[in-house]
Amino acid sequence: MKCALIVAMGKHREIGKDNDLLWKLPRDMKFFKETTQGHTVVMGRKNWESIPEKFRPLPNRKNIVISRNADYKAEGATLITDLKELSQHIEEGQKCFIIGGAQIYQLALEQDMIDEMYVTLVKETFEADTFFPFVNWENWEEEDILEFEKDEKNPYSFIIKKYTR
Repeated sequence: MKCALIVAMGKHREIGKDNDLLWKLPRDMKFFKETTQGHTVVMGRKNWESIPEKFRPLPNRKNIVISRNADYKAEGATLITDLKELSQHIEEGQKCFIIGGAQIYQLALEQDMIDEMYVTLVKETFEADTFFPFVNWENWEEEDILEFEKDEKNPYSFIIKKYTR
């Protein structure tokens, strides 16, 4: 089973610090919401916990949380303990999005589960403790989806690219 991956990262692959996002970019959040709405989102436990409770589970999406702890409670989400279980929970015709964090991205890439990536490249450097894994981009076709210049609501410029193989 193949999934898409969706991520926003800084110039040096930064994706988080202290279990939180590094920026607030409403325009990128809008893209994330529009892209994943009506589909399944798959995230690690830490990512789940980083979402403010009032927004969990992410609305209009099937939420799947992966944790090694089979007794973990993710209210409103389906819990799995291994990405290999994922195919049992994805309905026919529904797209699956891996939404993080770093360990889950790494696992999905290692297990060759990803055939599409939506990558928001924030044109800035950030202090971070969590990074997107290295990817060999040679095997991926790149397409620009949206270029956005910073404005009063979005403090950083960014470009959203779609990679397919």
